[in-house]
Amino acid sequence: MSTDATSNDPSPTPPPTEGGIERGVFATTHWSVVVSARDQGSAQSAAALETLCRAYWYPLYAFVRRAGHSPADAEDLTQGFFERLLEKGYLTAAAREKGRFRTFLLTALQRFLANAWDRQHARKRGGFAPFVTVDQALAESRLAAGLSDPLQPDVLFDRQWAMTLLERTMAALEAEYGATGRASLFEHLRGCLAKEESRMSYAEIASRLKLTEAAVKMAVHRLRARYRALLRAEIARTVSAPEEIDEEIRHLFTAFGP
Repeated sequence: MSTDATSNDPSPTPPPTEGGIERGVFATTHWSVVVSARDQGSAQSAAALETLCRAYWYPLYAFVRRAGHSPADAEDLTQGFFERLLEKGYLTAAAREKGRFRTFLLTALQRFLANAWDRQHARKRGGFAPFVTVDQALAESRLAAGLSDPLQPDVLFDRQWAMTLLERTMAALEAEYGATGRASLFEHLRGCLAKEESRMSYAEIASRLKLTEAAVKMAVHRLRARYRALLRAEIARTVSAPEEIDEEIRHLFTAFGP
């Protein structure tokens, strides 16, 4: 076993960034594109919106359930909301000064749910086009704890939005490590991200991976740095400008309480 931590460190140097965000993050899949192209109804804007909606349908479903709707109605209402989001020109109300994609979606959903016709139409099973795939069974299993907690619907929405961000970030990080032949390293180190009580010590990880403790510490440092970069990149997709990212992070994590 080498004692050279640098040579044994299996984590590559993170990509170059600008303002803490990887270059190219504000690209064609982001909310900024949707906002800038809202009046033209461009294909680029529609594709960006679809990408974001497919990623963040679950917090909306959770909001509808907390608002008192059954699982079946919540599925139809969520599908119906996305359909009308595109068909009825909801995007014309989107403006940079109105904030983040999260805020826009929740406001639009609340207006949609306030319309009695929409609720009545949702009761016609399959009455809406499947714009996104709503996995009701998965959603209900995830919601079990949330629905038993006396949270206001908007607080539950923010909490589930934050959880979705974290899950997508972790999945992206795992995929990145797997694609570069470091799946085993990731599995051994992932507990260090959340500082889990059951996580292995650096010494135990080093022994299992045949690395020095110094190399493991460096690998954990880079894993955490990469996680932060990916989290910021994920949030960047839902805001209009890089300067909004830190504020969005602060807001979302207040949903978990003090």
